Amino acid sequence: MIFANPHYLYLLLLLIPLIVWYILRMRKKQASLQVSAMQAFDTPKATTWKVYMRHLPFVLRMVAVALIIVILARPQSTNSWDTRSTEGIDIMLIVDVSTSMLAEDLKPNRLEAAKNVAASFINGRPNDNIGLVVFSGESFTQCPLTTDHAILLNLFKDVQSRMIEDGTAIGLGLANAVSRIKDSNAKSRVII
Repeated sequence: MIFANPHYLYLLLLLIPLIVWYILRMRKKQASLQVSAMQAFDTPKATTWKVYMRHLPFVLRMVAVALIIVILARPQSTNSWDTRSTEGIDIMLIVDVSTSMLAEDLKPNRLEAAKNVAASFINGRPNDNIGLVVFSGESFTQCPLTTDHAILLNLFKDVQSRMIEDGTAIGLGLANAVSRIKDSNAKSRVII
């Protein structure tokens, strides 16, 4: 684990004087009882859990301060930027989400069958940039070109009929896909 601001960890050293101060204060604060006869106190009583619980607020405060200091140091487990260079092709998938895709000539319906086929296609293309455009009466980009296929598959699960105005504007879907893929630097560009 690395820290973005490791110099804040030096603040943990300030806890040592606080702990020493608390211990000294508790020693001075010991209760004393002056009695003329000590017969009632001859048998020593076992210390109960209540005796130890009086220190709990201080311990919790010290733990809270230590955690705040660690938070200020900003622990980081990995670098969040993942840069990969791949030599794949750019593929834009276009999916019709009109109500005609709810026909049950394929099981369970056309849309679900298309989603299943597309998911297996995406899983078989690990080095390709793949995007998703959906259309019906209108068209929009559900997912731009990406190599993060987990996100693409997650967005693909959300595709459903009636998510946009009903119709079959395949021209808008193609135009949207072409506008997404036209500036690509890939050697091959495909719209499916």
